[in-house]
Amino acid sequence: VEVRHALAIDTLHDLLNRGEANRYDFAFVDAEKQMYGEYYELLLQLIRPGGLIVIDNVLWYGRVANPQIDDKKTSSIRGFNKLLYNDKRVTTSM
Repeated sequence: VEVRHALAIDTLHDLLNRGEANRYDFAFVDAEKQMYGEYYELLLQLIRPGGLIVIDNVLWYGRVANPQIDDKKTSSIRGFNKLLYNDKRVTTSM
């Protein structure tokens, strides 16, 4: 287990630049919500086939299901969820 405390986007780019593509079995993301799509694309390169990417707050306390809530974070998470739903490269579960 390796725990890193740094900006997520910088860490993911650093890992790829060090040649660590397809090296990891598991990743947990609890970071800047508006960046989830970018983290996801980078993690797809880092996680081995059959690996697991767990992303926190995809339901955002139920806010994503309420169309009257349209703040920046909620809208970002809704957009990310649509990206996941339409991505045929992965199997998703919520």
